[in-house]
Amino acid sequence: MIEIGAHVDLSHPPDRVWLALTDRELLGRWFAEADMVEGVPDRLLLHTAGLPGFDADVEVEVTERQVPELLSLRCDEAGRLTELTCAVIATKQGSRLTVREVPTHGSWSEEQHEPREQQLRQALTVRLPAILDWLAFQQVDLRRGEAGMTTELPVIGASGPARARRRRGAAVAGLAGAVLVAAVVAWLTLPGESEPAAAPSPSPTTSVPTMAGAAPTAQPKGTQSTRPSRSVTPTTARPSRTPSAKPSRTPTGAVPPPPPPLVARYDTDSSRLFGYTGEVVVDNPGRAPAEQWVVVVTLAEGSSVDDVEGADWRRDGQAITFSGLAVPAGGSRTIRFDVRDSRPKAREPEGCTVGGNPCAGL
Repeated sequence: MIEIGAHVDLSHPPDRVWLALTDRELLGRWFAEADMVEGVPDRLLLHTAGLPGFDADVEVEVTERQVPELLSLRCDEAGRLTELTCAVIATKQGSRLTVREVPTHGSWSEEQHEPREQQLRQALTVRLPAILDWLAFQQVDLRRGEAGMTTELPVIGASGPARARRRRGAAVAGLAGAVLVAAVVAWLTLPGESEPAAAPSPSPTTSVPTMAGAAPTAQPKGTQSTRPSRSVTPTTARPSRTPSAKPSRTPTGAVPPPPPPLVARYDTDSSRLFGYTGEVVVDNPGRAPAEQWVVVVTLAEGSSVDDVEGADWRRDGQAITFSGLAVPAGGSRTIRFDVRDSRPKAREPEGCTVGGNPCAGL
Protein backbone atom coordinates (compact mmCIF):
# COMPACT_ATOMS: atom_id res chain seq x y z
CA MET A 1 0.00 0.00 0.00
CA ILE A 2 1.37 3.40 -1.03
CA GLU A 3 0.51 6.41 1.09
CA ILE A 4 1.11 10.12 0.68
CA GLY A 5 2.28 12.33 3.52
CA ALA A 6 3.77 15.77 4.06
CA HIS A 7 4.24 18.24 6.89
CA VAL A 8 5.12 21.91 7.21
CA ASP A 9 6.06 24.24 10.08
CA LEU A 10 4.09 27.49 9.93
CA SER A 11 4.62 30.78 11.77
CA HIS A 12 0.89 31.13 12.40
CA PRO A 13 -1.42 30.01 15.24
CA PRO A 14 -3.54 26.85 14.85
CA ASP A 15 -6.80 28.84 14.61
CA ARG A 16 -5.60 30.63 11.49
CA VAL A 17 -4.34 27.40 9.92
CA TRP A 18 -7.69 25.74 10.69
CA LEU A 19 -9.51 28.59 8.91
CA ALA A 20 -7.39 28.07 5.78
CA LEU A 21 -8.23 24.34 5.85
CA THR A 22 -11.99 24.67 6.29
CA ASP A 23 -13.01 27.88 4.51
CA ARG A 24 -14.03 27.04 0.93
CA GLU A 25 -12.86 30.34 -0.54
CA LEU A 26 -9.45 30.12 1.14
CA LEU A 27 -9.10 26.43 0.23
CA GLY A 28 -9.59 27.37 -3.41
CA ARG A 29 -6.75 29.88 -3.20
CA TRP A 30 -4.03 27.51 -2.01
CA PHE A 31 -5.18 24.00 -3.07
CA ALA A 32 -8.30 23.52 -5.21
CA GLU A 33 -11.68 25.17 -5.65
CA ALA A 34 -14.51 23.49 -3.75
CA ASP A 35 -18.31 23.37 -4.08
CA MET A 36 -20.92 22.13 -1.63
CA VAL A 37 -22.73 18.94 -2.59
CA GLU A 38 -26.39 19.94 -2.57
CA GLY A 39 -28.51 18.22 0.05
CA VAL A 40 -25.57 16.50 1.79
CA PRO A 41 -24.02 18.25 4.81
CA ASP A 42 -20.26 18.10 5.43
CA ARG A 43 -19.58 17.07 1.84
CA LEU A 44 -17.58 18.97 -0.78
CA LEU A 45 -16.50 18.48 -4.37
CA LEU A 46 -12.85 19.46 -4.94
CA HIS A 47 -12.07 20.44 -8.54
CA THR A 48 -8.75 18.59 -8.77
CA ALA A 49 -9.11 17.23 -12.32
CA GLY A 50 -6.08 18.41 -14.26
CA LEU A 51 -3.81 18.83 -11.24
CA PRO A 52 -0.60 16.73 -11.28
CA GLY A 53 -1.31 13.23 -9.97
CA PHE A 54 -5.12 13.55 -10.08
CA ASP A 55 -7.37 11.77 -12.59
CA ALA A 56 -10.67 13.45 -11.69
CA ASP A 57 -12.44 15.69 -9.18
CA VAL A 58 -12.50 14.42 -5.61
CA GLU A 59 -15.64 14.19 -3.50
CA VAL A 60 -14.80 14.53 0.21
CA GLU A 61 -16.89 13.98 3.32
CA VAL A 62 -15.95 15.08 6.84
CA THR A 63 -15.77 12.10 9.19
CA GLU A 64 -14.14 13.75 12.23
CA ARG A 65 -13.65 17.35 13.29
CA GLN A 66 -11.76 18.54 16.40
CA VAL A 67 -11.35 22.30 16.13
CA PRO A 68 -8.55 23.37 15.60
CA GLU A 69 -6.51 20.17 15.92
CA LEU A 70 -7.85 17.41 13.67
CA LEU A 71 -9.79 17.13 10.42
CA SER A 72 -10.49 13.69 8.92
CA LEU A 73 -11.99 13.23 5.46
CA ARG A 74 -13.22 10.32 3.38
CA CYS A 75 -12.28 10.90 -0.29
CA ASP A 76 -13.68 9.40 -3.49
CA GLU A 77 -11.77 10.02 -6.72
CA ALA A 78 -13.59 8.24 -9.55
CA GLY A 79 -13.99 5.09 -7.43
CA ARG A 80 -10.61 5.24 -5.69
CA LEU A 81 -11.27 5.63 -1.96
CA THR A 82 -8.81 7.21 0.49
CA GLU A 83 -8.74 8.60 4.02
CA LEU A 84 -7.19 12.06 4.41
CA THR A 85 -6.08 13.37 7.83
CA CYS A 86 -4.99 16.92 8.63
CA ALA A 87 -3.43 17.37 12.09
CA VAL A 88 -2.51 20.80 13.50
CA ILE A 89 -0.17 20.97 16.50
CA ALA A 90 0.76 24.20 18.29
CA THR A 91 4.52 24.97 18.44
CA LYS A 92 6.63 27.76 19.93
CA GLN A 93 6.93 29.38 16.49
CA GLY A 94 3.26 28.87 15.52
CA SER A 95 2.00 25.47 14.45
CA ARG A 96 2.89 22.32 12.52
CA LEU A 97 0.51 20.91 9.91
CA THR A 98 0.75 17.22 8.98
CA VAL A 99 -1.26 15.84 6.04
CA ARG A 100 -1.54 12.10 5.44
CA GLU A 101 -3.58 10.28 2.78
CA VAL A 102 -4.00 6.49 2.85
CA PRO A 103 -5.88 4.50 0.18
CA THR A 104 -8.63 2.17 1.42
CA HIS A 105 -9.88 0.93 -1.96
CA GLY A 106 -7.68 1.01 -5.02
CA SER A 107 -4.31 2.74 -5.17
CA TRP A 108 -2.17 5.09 -7.21
CA SER A 109 0.24 3.98 -9.86
CA GLU A 110 3.92 4.78 -9.60
CA GLU A 111 3.44 7.48 -12.25
CA GLN A 112 0.71 9.15 -10.17
CA HIS A 113 2.27 8.89 -6.72
CA GLU A 114 5.30 11.18 -7.15
CA PRO A 115 3.59 14.13 -8.94
CA ARG A 116 0.62 13.89 -6.53
CA GLU A 117 2.94 14.08 -3.50
CA GLN A 118 4.92 16.95 -5.07
CA GLN A 119 1.67 18.82 -5.73
CA LEU A 120 0.71 18.45 -2.06
CA ARG A 121 4.15 19.56 -0.82
CA GLN A 122 4.15 22.62 -3.06
CA ALA A 123 0.68 23.61 -1.87
CA LEU A 124 1.67 23.25 1.80
CA THR A 125 5.09 24.93 1.61
CA VAL A 126 4.45 27.74 -0.92
CA ARG A 127 0.80 28.67 -1.45
CA LEU A 128 -0.56 27.94 2.05
CA PRO A 129 2.03 30.14 3.87
CA ALA A 130 1.25 32.96 1.42
CA ILE A 131 -2.48 32.74 2.20
CA LEU A 132 -1.76 32.65 5.95
CA ASP A 133 0.45 35.74 5.65
CA TRP A 134 -2.36 37.47 3.77
CA LEU A 135 -4.83 36.53 6.51
CA ALA A 136 -2.43 37.81 9.17
CA PHE A 137 -2.11 41.14 7.36
CA GLN A 138 -5.89 41.59 7.46
CA GLN A 139 -5.69 41.41 11.26
CA VAL A 140 -2.74 43.80 11.66
CA ASP A 141 -3.54 46.94 13.64
CA LEU A 142 -2.10 49.90 11.78
CA ARG A 143 -3.69 52.72 13.80
CA ARG A 144 -3.31 53.55 17.47
CA GLY A 145 -5.58 56.18 18.96
CA GLU A 146 -6.72 57.32 22.37
CA ALA A 147 -9.48 54.72 22.30
CA GLY A 148 -6.94 51.90 22.01
CA MET A 149 -6.21 49.45 19.22
CA THR A 150 -8.38 49.15 16.11
CA THR A 151 -8.47 46.72 13.22
CA GLU A 152 -9.37 49.38 10.67
CA LEU A 153 -6.82 50.27 8.04
CA PRO A 154 -5.98 53.98 7.48
CA VAL A 155 -7.69 55.64 4.50
CA ILE A 156 -5.08 56.58 1.91
CA GLY A 157 -7.08 58.38 -0.80
CA ALA A 158 -9.12 60.83 1.31
CA SER A 159 -10.70 63.85 -0.44
CA GLY A 160 -13.00 66.81 0.23
CA PRO A 161 -13.25 68.30 3.74
CA ALA A 162 -10.96 65.72 5.28
CA ARG A 163 -8.17 66.62 2.84
CA ALA A 164 -8.76 70.35 3.46
CA ARG A 165 -8.54 69.78 7.22
CA ARG A 166 -5.27 67.93 6.77
CA ARG A 167 -3.94 70.80 4.62
CA ARG A 168 -4.92 73.36 7.26
CA GLY A 169 -3.35 71.15 9.93
CA ALA A 170 -0.15 70.91 7.89
CA ALA A 171 -0.08 74.71 7.43
CA VAL A 172 -0.59 75.32 11.16
CA ALA A 173 2.10 72.79 11.99
CA GLY A 174 4.49 74.46 9.53
CA LEU A 175 3.78 77.93 10.98
CA ALA A 176 4.31 76.64 14.51
CA GLY A 177 7.57 75.06 13.44
CA ALA A 178 8.74 78.36 11.87
CA VAL A 179 7.88 80.30 15.05
CA LEU A 180 9.74 77.77 17.15
CA VAL A 181 12.84 77.97 14.94
CA ALA A 182 12.74 81.79 15.06
CA ALA A 183 12.50 81.72 18.86
CA VAL A 184 15.49 79.41 19.12
CA VAL A 185 17.56 81.62 16.80
CA ALA A 186 16.62 84.73 18.80
CA TRP A 187 17.57 83.06 22.06
CA LEU A 188 20.92 82.02 20.67
CA THR A 189 21.72 85.55 19.40
CA LEU A 190 20.63 87.47 22.52
CA PRO A 191 23.57 88.99 24.45
CA GLY A 192 24.32 87.64 27.85
CA GLU A 193 24.14 89.53 31.11
CA SER A 194 26.16 92.74 30.89
CA GLU A 195 29.14 93.45 33.01
CA PRO A 196 28.73 96.01 35.86
CA ALA A 197 28.63 99.51 34.35
CA ALA A 198 31.62 101.77 34.81
CA ALA A 199 31.35 105.03 36.74
CA PRO A 200 29.49 107.70 34.74
CA SER A 201 31.57 110.29 32.98
CA PRO A 202 31.19 113.87 34.15
CA SER A 203 30.40 114.79 30.57
CA PRO A 204 26.65 115.47 30.04
CA THR A 205 26.68 113.22 26.97
CA THR A 206 26.26 109.50 27.70
CA SER A 207 28.52 107.30 25.58
CA VAL A 208 27.41 103.96 24.13
CA PRO A 209 29.71 101.03 24.89
CA THR A 210 31.23 99.69 21.71
CA MET A 211 33.43 96.89 20.56
CA ALA A 212 37.11 97.23 21.35
CA GLY A 213 38.84 99.57 18.96
CA ALA A 214 35.70 101.37 17.73
CA ALA A 215 35.14 105.08 18.31
CA PRO A 216 32.31 106.02 20.68
CA THR A 217 29.24 107.61 19.13
CA ALA A 218 27.58 110.55 20.83
CA GLN A 219 23.94 110.20 21.91
CA PRO A 220 21.51 113.07 21.96
CA LYS A 221 20.79 114.30 25.42
CA GLY A 222 17.79 112.66 27.10
CA THR A 223 17.81 109.46 25.05
CA GLN A 224 18.33 106.00 26.58
CA SER A 225 21.54 104.22 25.93
CA THR A 226 21.40 101.00 23.94
CA ARG A 227 22.11 97.60 25.51
CA PRO A 228 25.85 97.15 25.84
CA SER A 229 27.30 94.76 23.30
CA ARG A 230 28.42 91.35 24.35
CA SER A 231 32.12 90.85 24.83
CA VAL A 232 33.72 88.87 22.05
CA THR A 233 36.07 87.06 24.39
CA PRO A 234 34.20 84.70 26.77
CA THR A 235 35.09 85.06 30.43
CA THR A 236 35.24 81.33 31.03
CA ALA A 237 35.88 78.39 28.70
CA ARG A 238 33.34 75.59 28.59
CA PRO A 239 34.60 72.16 29.54
CA SER A 240 35.11 69.71 26.70
CA ARG A 241 32.26 67.23 26.16
CA THR A 242 34.51 64.65 24.56
CA PRO A 243 34.72 61.71 26.96
CA SER A 244 38.13 60.51 27.85
CA ALA A 245 39.22 57.18 26.51
CA LYS A 246 38.22 54.31 28.71
CA PRO A 247 40.93 51.91 29.75
CA SER A 248 40.83 48.55 28.00
CA ARG A 249 39.28 45.78 30.05
CA THR A 250 41.14 43.04 28.22
CA PRO A 251 44.28 42.06 30.13
CA THR A 252 47.38 42.27 28.01
CA GLY A 253 48.36 38.87 26.67
CA ALA A 254 45.15 37.13 27.92
CA VAL A 255 43.94 34.28 25.67
CA PRO A 256 40.11 33.95 25.44
CA PRO A 257 38.78 30.52 26.36
CA PRO A 258 37.67 28.28 23.49
CA PRO A 259 33.92 28.31 22.72
CA PRO A 260 31.87 25.42 24.11
CA PRO A 261 31.13 22.66 21.58
CA LEU A 262 27.82 22.40 19.78
CA VAL A 263 25.28 19.89 21.06
CA ALA A 264 22.56 18.12 19.14
CA ARG A 265 19.58 15.87 19.83
CA TYR A 266 17.82 13.46 17.48
CA ASP A 267 14.09 12.68 17.42
CA THR A 268 11.87 10.58 15.19
CA ASP A 269 9.13 13.07 14.44
CA SER A 270 6.64 10.72 12.75
CA SER A 271 6.66 7.11 11.66
CA ARG A 272 4.76 5.68 8.72
CA LEU A 273 4.73 2.60 6.59
CA PHE A 274 8.04 2.21 4.75
CA GLY A 275 9.63 5.25 6.30
CA TYR A 276 9.72 7.99 8.91
CA THR A 277 10.65 11.64 9.44
CA GLY A 278 13.80 12.38 11.45
CA GLU A 279 14.73 15.63 13.15
CA VAL A 280 18.07 16.89 14.50
CA VAL A 281 18.22 20.12 16.53
CA VAL A 282 21.71 21.67 16.78
CA ASP A 283 22.17 24.02 19.78
CA ASN A 284 24.94 26.61 20.22
CA PRO A 285 25.55 27.31 23.94
CA GLY A 286 28.38 29.76 23.16
CA ARG A 287 28.38 33.53 22.97
CA ALA A 288 29.46 33.73 19.33
CA PRO A 289 27.89 32.28 16.15
CA ALA A 290 29.15 28.86 15.09
CA GLU A 291 30.11 29.42 11.46
CA GLN A 292 31.10 25.84 10.63
CA TRP A 293 29.34 22.71 11.84
CA VAL A 294 28.78 19.19 10.57
CA VAL A 295 26.13 16.66 11.58
CA VAL A 296 26.53 13.05 10.40
CA VAL A 297 23.57 10.66 10.58
CA THR A 298 24.22 6.99 9.84
CA LEU A 299 21.10 5.29 8.44
CA ALA A 300 20.21 1.65 8.79
CA GLU A 301 20.96 -0.58 5.82
CA GLY A 302 18.29 -0.34 3.15
CA SER A 303 17.26 3.21 4.11
CA SER A 304 17.60 6.33 1.97
CA VAL A 305 16.94 10.05 2.39
CA ASP A 306 14.13 11.46 0.25
CA ASP A 307 13.80 15.12 1.29
CA VAL A 308 15.82 17.46 3.56
CA GLU A 309 14.86 20.79 5.13
CA GLY A 310 17.14 23.19 6.99
CA ALA A 311 20.58 22.12 5.73
CA ASP A 312 22.72 21.12 2.77
CA TRP A 313 23.51 17.42 2.61
CA ARG A 314 25.49 14.74 0.84
CA ARG A 315 25.44 10.97 1.06
CA ASP A 316 28.37 8.57 1.37
CA GLY A 317 27.01 5.06 1.66
CA GLN A 318 24.71 5.00 4.69
CA ALA A 319 26.26 8.18 6.17
CA ILE A 320 24.37 11.42 5.52
CA THR A 321 26.41 14.59 6.19
CA PHE A 322 24.51 17.83 6.92
CA SER A 323 25.89 21.40 6.99
CA GLY A 324 24.43 24.86 6.55
CA LEU A 325 24.12 28.39 7.83
CA ALA A 326 25.83 29.53 11.02
CA VAL A 327 24.16 28.60 14.31
CA PRO A 328 23.50 31.89 16.17
CA ALA A 329 24.89 32.46 19.66
CA GLY A 330 22.53 30.88 22.16
CA GLY A 331 20.33 29.70 19.27
CA SER A 332 19.73 26.54 17.28
CA ARG A 333 19.25 25.07 13.80
CA THR A 334 16.70 22.36 12.99
CA ILE A 335 17.26 19.71 10.31
CA ARG A 336 14.31 17.61 9.13
CA PHE A 337 14.62 14.76 6.67
CA ASP A 338 12.32 12.07 5.29
CA VAL A 339 13.66 8.53 5.26
CA ARG A 340 12.33 5.72 3.07
CA ASP A 341 12.90 2.15 4.18
CA SER A 342 12.43 -0.99 2.13
CA ARG A 343 11.01 -2.85 5.13
CA PRO A 344 7.46 -2.34 6.41
CA LYS A 345 8.72 -1.44 9.89
CA ALA A 346 11.13 1.46 9.52
CA ARG A 347 14.30 1.44 11.60
CA GLU A 348 15.82 4.51 13.26
CA PRO A 349 19.33 5.70 12.35
CA GLU A 350 22.24 3.73 13.76
CA GLY A 351 24.17 6.82 14.80
CA CYS A 352 24.22 10.64 14.94
CA THR A 353 27.14 13.00 15.70
CA VAL A 354 27.76 16.76 15.69
CA GLY A 355 31.40 17.74 15.36
CA GLY A 356 32.31 14.14 16.20
CA ASN A 357 30.31 14.14 19.47
CA PRO A 358 27.25 11.86 19.76
CA CYS A 359 23.76 13.33 19.55
CA ALA A 360 21.27 12.86 22.37
CA GLY A 361 18.17 10.77 21.70
CA LEU A 362 19.83 7.74 20.08
